[in-house]
Amino acid sequence: MLPLPAPESPADVRRHNLARVLRHLADHGPSSRGEAAAATGLAHGSLTALAADLVGRGLVREAGTSPGGGRGRPRQHLRTVPDRVVSVAVRVTRERLHLAVADLAGRLGHRADLAHATPDGDPGALADALADAVRETAATARAAHPGAHLAGAFLAVPGPVAADGRMFSTDFGWPGPVDLGALLRERLGDTAGPVVLANDANLAALAEYRALAVRRGTAPRSLAYLKADVGVGGGLVIDGRIEAGAHGVAGEPGHMPVALDGPPCACGGRGCLALHLGPEALTDAAGLGGLRAGRGTEAAVAALGLALAEGEPAAVAALDAAGEVLGAAVLAVTSLLDVDDVVLGGYLADWYPWLERGLDARLTGRRILSAGAAPVPVPVPGVLGADASLAGAVALARETVLADPASVPPL
Repeated sequence: MLPLPAPESPADVRRHNLARVLRHLADHGPSSRGEAAAATGLAHGSLTALAADLVGRGLVREAGTSPGGGRGRPRQHLRTVPDRVVSVAVRVTRERLHLAVADLAGRLGHRADLAHATPDGDPGALADALADAVRETAATARAAHPGAHLAGAFLAVPGPVAADGRMFSTDFGWPGPVDLGALLRERLGDTAGPVVLANDANLAALAEYRALAVRRGTAPRSLAYLKADVGVGGGLVIDGRIEAGAHGVAGEPGHMPVALDGPPCACGGRGCLALHLGPEALTDAAGLGGLRAGRGTEAAVAALGLALAEGEPAAVAALDAAGEVLGAAVLAVTSLLDVDDVVLGGYLADWYPWLERGLDARLTGRRILSAGAAPVPVPVPGVLGADASLAGAVALARETVLADPASVPPL
């Protein structure tokens, strides 16, 4: 959930209260004005005026009546209009762009999966490919939802995103920070609305956190998410919110050293976790380096999955070793952060049965932290698969509108 800014001016107070009303209706379903006023703590007269504003923006409509419980008139209910707002969600990987159109309820419509072959070290080329894909998807969204407000394009990108919007990514061969959002805005103009970037692992962490809360019926206080696909990343969720840290890298384990005398990394360090769990490392260890060089990383990762399913010794041995490294990373993360849960994503979730033996070997006998004060959580595979980051981008789009309904113009 996005934090609401502290109200300062009367306009800020009204914006804040609009968000309270819209969020209540979005999260709890149709409500009468009296029920919404009681739930939000707003006076009935204020609630009526705020509801009229939301109706005028097309975000809320009247939705039938129910008995008033006395001699008074039946209570008129209010409900959200999910298709009043649509957004474009994008998951960016080294080789592909995964796009989806979603409404305010998070329901997916049009989807697209496009290959891109942008050269290393050229963020402009990636911005060109993204702009073409987003522009086309936005046009499709407008055609499918005439009259809907386009909330913008929300991108899950493989690298930390700083507070100033700059993105860091060794996966694309960029030597330093790049303001990919600014490059994309220059190319799109106002054709797709605002452009928002967030780290893909952070968004996946938030999506898996919510999925875990639904499965259990209660949300954990904290969750650490570790994933490997384009690269190795992670995220930290505390009380339902992403904790990104001062520079956008909190909970990111990819460049955590696990072997101080290990091979050099593009980040400038040595022995980083990404060098042991990344797709290049695992496919090479399984004897698939030639395939990766000839047909690309995604093809080699797919081949490794098949080799594991067939029990090929080199593939199984590679995952045994990777499981031990992953176990060391889990111990480091949980010792430092004391989280309730650890969820694995990407192919760490897909290949969990082959990683489990190495994980157990590293974690056995280390199930307790701080002299018995806290158990080490057993890592569990995520349930959202490759769609976790995209689901997180859809959730970010929804939360952005719910946090500021005034961003949607009146009809």
